[in-house]
Amino acid sequence: MNQQDPGALYSHHLGVLTRRADEALARGGFDHLVVPSGTQHYQVFDDRDYPYAVNPQFKTWLPLTKLPYSWLIHTPGRRPTLVFYQPFDYWHVVPDAPSGWWVEHFDIHIIRKPEEALALLPKDPARCAILGEPQSALGGFVPNNPDVVIHYLDWHRGCKTPYEIALMRQAQVLGVRGHKAAEAAFRAGASEFEIHMAYCSAVGQDANELPYGNILGLNEHAAVLHYTDLGRSAPQPLRSFLIDAGASAHGYASDITRTYAASGHGEFQALIDAVDGAQQKMCAAVRAGFDYKQLHVDAHLSLMGILKDFGVITVSPEAALATGVSAAFFPHGIGHLIGAQVHDVAGFAAGEHGGRVERPAGHPYLRLTRVLEPGMVVTIEPGLYFIDMLLDEVKQAGNGASVNWDRVDFFRPYGGVRIEDEVLCTDGEADNLTRPVFAAQG
Repeated sequence: MNQQDPGALYSHHLGVLTRRADEALARGGFDHLVVPSGTQHYQVFDDRDYPYAVNPQFKTWLPLTKLPYSWLIHTPGRRPTLVFYQPFDYWHVVPDAPSGWWVEHFDIHIIRKPEEALALLPKDPARCAILGEPQSALGGFVPNNPDVVIHYLDWHRGCKTPYEIALMRQAQVLGVRGHKAAEAAFRAGASEFEIHMAYCSAVGQDANELPYGNILGLNEHAAVLHYTDLGRSAPQPLRSFLIDAGASAHGYASDITRTYAASGHGEFQALIDAVDGAQQKMCAAVRAGFDYKQLHVDAHLSLMGILKDFGVITVSPEAALATGVSAAFFPHGIGHLIGAQVHDVAGFAAGEHGGRVERPAGHPYLRLTRVLEPGMVVTIEPGLYFIDMLLDEVKQAGNGASVNWDRVDFFRPYGGVRIEDEVLCTDGEADNLTRPVFAAQG
């Protein structure tokens, strides 16, 4: 595994962000970039707040994910400024004093009350590109999120710096540790909830720290793409287990999926193995200059070839794709960009000025339509599912003869298969960030 110290890479990362911000401000005619970290939100008719979620535009600059009511200010030609909220508070944990690899690169001002930030922000809000949510408004500093700035920054966020890739590798290590614990819990007969707890314990992160809610499905529950109900008792008999779960490293995410067959269910294991082999070929197809839309279409053909081999469909992969039958078994996209956000930004962007590259017709859930470039990190997550409502639509559309329904009935109790890795696009061969970590952890 290629593990690098993020701290040693941070100065370069900050330089890249600074150059991007300078160009974005020039394009928008602004003098300052102002990024609030975000605020706490309170539940309606209650005095309880929702779990705090940091502004992604903030955490790309700073490895700080638990710092509400703070502000980043970048002015071209100057050191960036951090307004660091450290309240006097005995009800909640107060953020530790600023420390770490990033501190030397910022002018840092400690505030005790949110409104104290006003004296430290630029004089004229009209000269600022303020990137954040409406609730972050403070005095005249109301997020304006100018399109010209957002489009430019989001487009270039698609290509990760070495610092970001180092953090994403750390997130892989944590996520795989959790996956290993989850598989062991499944093999021991645990419930979905118990598997979830084993995962969180192994990663060392709770539900509010993970990049997204764990998807854990036993048996038929694997047919629900985002199954998060976490049953408290294990079904009997246990047949299959699908886990889609990640981890966070200083705000950067991993997103990993594996599917397992219980002992004695050899034919479903064979289906898993076939999808796994196809998935590895898809990962290897990640190349600079390759159109991700084509990778998605190619995945449909590959997966339908597997179903044909297993006797689930009776027509060619090309016919299954053309008639929409393939979408009933593989209804989501082949993957997405990933980074500071699980579904990272600008997946549909036509360029740094904005615009949109539409999805292929008949594929409404693909989350990335760009041509791949070095530095992009994408997920590759093919899946095959046995979802009653989608299979009913196949019948209603007059394509029922394309499917061997006895074979569907055989596989339906297993729910489905999904396998997902993260892959770094380079100038040469694809760099799978996930597989080597599984190999290293045994």
